[in-house]
Order: sequence, then structure tokens, then C-alpha cells
Amino acid sequence: MFLTISMRGDAAHPATDLGYLLHKHPDKAQKFSTSYGTAHVFYPEAGDRRCTAALLLEIDTLALVRRGKGKGRGGAPDAALAQYVNDRPYAASSLLAVALSGVFSSAMKGTCHARPELPGRTRPLRIEVPALPARGGPELVRRLFEPLGWTVTVEPVALDEEFPEWGDSRYVRLVLESEALTLAEALRHLYVLLPVLDDAKHYWVSSDEVDKLLRAGEGWLPEHPEQKLITSRYLSRRWSLTRQAMERLELVRLAEADDSEVEEIDNAVEEETGTEEKPTPLAVQRREAILAALRDSGAGRVLDLGCGQGELVRELLKDVRFTEIVGVDVSVRALTIASRRLKLDRMGERQASRVQLFQGSLAYTDKRLKGYDAAVLSEVIEHLDLPRLPALEYAVFGHARPRTVLVTTPNVEYNVRWETLPAGHARHGDHRFEWTREEFRTWARTVAERHGYDVEFVPVGPDDPEVGPPTQMAAFVRNTAAIKTEKEKEAKAA
Repeated sequence: MFLTISMRGDAAHPATDLGYLLHKHPDKAQKFSTSYGTAHVFYPEAGDRRCTAALLLEIDTLALVRRGKGKGRGGAPDAALAQYVNDRPYAASSLLAVALSGVFSSAMKGTCHARPELPGRTRPLRIEVPALPARGGPELVRRLFEPLGWTVTVEPVALDEEFPEWGDSRYVRLVLESEALTLAEALRHLYVLLPVLDDAKHYWVSSDEVDKLLRAGEGWLPEHPEQKLITSRYLSRRWSLTRQAMERLELVRLAEADDSEVEEIDNAVEEETGTEEKPTPLAVQRREAILAALRDSGAGRVLDLGCGQGELVRELLKDVRFTEIVGVDVSVRALTIASRRLKLDRMGERQASRVQLFQGSLAYTDKRLKGYDAAVLSEVIEHLDLPRLPALEYAVFGHARPRTVLVTTPNVEYNVRWETLPAGHARHGDHRFEWTREEFRTWARTVAERHGYDVEFVPVGPDDPEVGPPTQMAAFVRNTAAIKTEKEKEAKAA
């Protein structure tokens, strides 16, 4: 990943002041270790009239794979072969933003002990990013940077210059120019907006990201016309963190309008009585619906296929009616986290005998999955490429053949109700598809008919009269005719 920062100057204010501001001497090439590789800083040119500093981030792709992206199932966008074939290291992203904050931390804070008068002075700046992923295209790039005082030049990068008819890629070449900003302001803009344009982060987004956003956004984010989009994307669309950040940004805006401190505004708000009920998260509603359906089915031995970090397994363990619980996932990392969260190594012998976790792919038949009362595929099918779905169908319904199968998946029609989800986007970067209610029901009925099941459909979450529920669940139960046929085959074989 590559980025250059240029400054123009004159005899009174030479451009080499950039070296003082960045705390990096123009005559030296320096390198710095980061969590995912090595950052190099060097100066292609350094004169009184013009000075350019370059940041080159050399990615250690093995470290990137080992450390992974965040927690749980899913992984980074474009993840199917991302461990082996990946263009992301060569385009600006959250990796470059983190390197910026680490290598130029003093410059971003606006401190310079050698020349304390420099950081507060505006200088003619030019920033160039040769390869930048822009989910939203050149128009979004302009909407993000122009309100901040930048003159924006953005050029789409063709998918292949040899075949112009293929159109443009999602990458752009970006040039920013301004004479009214300080270097610290410019760096803070980049730190926030690079991952916003990429619409992805390489690390798990936790509550401390809200503080990082507010620190970097101080002085410009509260009044930005795209504040909501910036906040949502920067926080990876985690609605609880986005809401927290928006509330704090509104307090900042009110305080500035009232010429007072944020604490004064915040203290003027009465304490909440605690009587207002918080909405139940959709993930919790989904688990509750699955547990209710399993209890109604009378299942005792249950498979959680695609168990992720073991949330459903943990809930199943709380109910003694479920005598044997098996969690299966293709991700060793997810199973490791599940084992740690379930505290399997410290679990009592009796409880431990009820649960086991093992690695397996649902694209292949597995004799270990046969003979169970019920199987759950909760938010799993949408993570598969559609051509691989028939393999999963046969492995579960044709080979394992549990008496009951519960399948949940997002209802794409409900996506218009998510305010922070841009039109046409899936709820998760790793979703290969999201179905309408009719598409899901057509698939489920076809599967049921082919493998001898009856199927019913259950809404999960608020059932909107126009667009339906946020999650749709299909409850498959093996029908009498199929059971009778199987028993006859077993009798003949005996």
C-alpha cells in the first residue's frame, strides 16, 4: 500500500518543514514494524519549494492470515480464496490507516516540540493514494472529502485496460489538494475515511473504536453531511456502537452551538429511570425461536451445523432435555473460541459428556452426523456460494437425515428497514446471497419434496406487514411416508 504527502513552500516557509511536522528526517529512509508487516517512510523529493514524504506499507500476508479478521465465522470480504489469492494488500485500507496513526502519531496529534509553531499553520498540501477501494464509487469519495475543504480528483481504475468494455473496478486513484488545512487535520481525515471507503476493517471492532473515531473526528465529524454513513461504516455497522457514537456526536454539536462544555450538556439530561425496555437483539430472538422449535420437536440429540463460537451450544447445554449436543464448524479458529467460551476444559464430567465440538465441512457427507434427532443451520446457507448449496442439501437432508432440521437465513426484503445498511448491500460482507421470502420458500419446499420432509415457515423478529420478518426460519420434519420407506429398507437389509 502506498501514499504520498506533498507540501509546497517558499523561502520564508520552506517545504522541508514537512520533516519537522512528520518527525521524520528527509535525508533518512526509515522503517517501522506493524502487526501486519513493515512500514517504510522515505522522501522522493525534499526541497524548499516542494517536499514529498511517502509511506509504503509492505504487508506480511502470512501474518494477515494467521491473525485473521476479527472474531467468529465469516472473515473478510472476498474471503473464498483470500488466504491464497488476495488483492487487498495492494490497496489502501484500514491496514494503511493503522500504519498512518502509528508512524505519524505525533503529527496526527498536532505536536512538534522542535518547532511548536508549525502544527497550527495551514500549508499547501497534496495527498495522493494510487489505489483506493471505494465502495460507493467516485461520487461517494467526493461527498466525503469535499465538505472538509479538499479539492478532489478521483479517477476510476479499469478492471482491465486491455478490455475497456469490462468497465471500472471498485478501485480509484485519489488526489487531494488543499491550502486551508493543517497536516494534523489531513491525517485525521485519512485515518477515518480510508476504512470508511473500503467499508471493511481487518480487526475486530470493539467499544474503544468509538473513542478513536471521536478523537480523529474532532472538529469536523459532528458537522459533516455524511456523518451517519461515516460513523456506521467506521464501526463496521455495529448498531449499538453506531448509536453510541451518534449520541456523543450530537452532544458535541449541541455544546459547540451553545458555546459550552459537553459535560454541561450531558449533565442537563435527566437520568434514565431504567424502566424503558431495551429491544431484544435479533441474534437472541433467533436463538429463542430455535430453542422453542427444538423443544416442540422433542429432540434430545442435536447437531448445531456451522456452530461458530458456540452461542447456541451454550444455550442448549442449559436445558437438560438436550442430552447430546454436537457443534460442527469448518473454522478451527471458531471452534477454539467456542471451546474457550464454553470452558470445556473446566466443565464437570457429567456436563462434558453431553457436548462435543468437531471440525467438518457441510459440503461433504460425514457419517458422524447420522442418527441425530435434530440439526440446526442457523445463518449458515447464505455463506455458501449457490453452486455449493446442493452439496450441503444432500449432506444434511439426503445423508445425515435427522428427524427435524431448522434452517434460518436473512430475509433480504427486510433490509430496507436497516437505516445504516446501504441499498443493495448484504448484511454481512461474507454473505454470498440473501433471499426474499418467496425464494427461500421455493428452495425449502423443493428440498422437502426431494428428501421426504414436510416444511413449515416461522417468522423470527418483528413481522413487518410490508416486508416480513428480519429472519426467516424453515422447520423441516421427516414425513411418515419417508420414515416408513426407511424402515422397510432396513428390514429388507436385515
